[in-house]
Amino acid sequence: MSTPPSSRLRATDARLPPTAAPPEGTRRRILETALQLFASRGYHDTSIRDLATALELRPSALYAHFAAKDHVLAELVRIGHEAHFEALETAFQAAKPTPADQVRALVHAHTRVHAEHPQLALVVNEEFYALSPALAAPAQALRDRANGMLIDAIRRGMAQGQFNPLHPEITAAAIVGMGSRIPHWFEPAGPIAVETLAATHAELALRMLGSVATA
Repeated sequence: MSTPPSSRLRATDARLPPTAAPPEGTRRRILETALQLFASRGYHDTSIRDLATALELRPSALYAHFAAKDHVLAELVRIGHEAHFEALETAFQAAKPTPADQVRALVHAHTRVHAEHPQLALVVNEEFYALSPALAAPAQALRDRANGMLIDAIRRGMAQGQFNPLHPEITAAAIVGMGSRIPHWFEPAGPIAVETLAATHAELALRMLGSVATA
């Protein structure tokens, strides 16, 4: 099994999706610095003092913006889920109204978000369960809606005879997981373009579903 690519993520400047991120200022600087530290070290191995040192602030100054370290993580998780869901919803609405085209659009968008924001994707997926149910609730609601969009398209495809997966829920989870692993291996500056990755993942998803159109 692979481990998180901490050295690569540490060397890459963390950036938040512009659509869901707060405006420029101290709060955003705290989030982007925390994102880089959480992605490279892990949430549990990063202390408030570590974050304050990286920001050249007193630890007490952080509490003017966030009540505790888990609130910083909760905000990053919320931002990641909002950006992800917005990308999926936009792609879904622009797709042709057939299950195969909708699955292709959803997987394409899912892949691009994970490839273009690897640090945020890694923190969201690896550290989500460090949050209390109350802090995780806004992101969990978006996660459930996103998963529902995919499984609904799969079930409609099955009902119309377009898909024949071995097991719809297991296949849906495998498709989602395929995208979630991207930060562990994909190099944005490497030989594979993001668009090539997204298009390939979309076609792989259809093959996993036994798509009649792909076959």
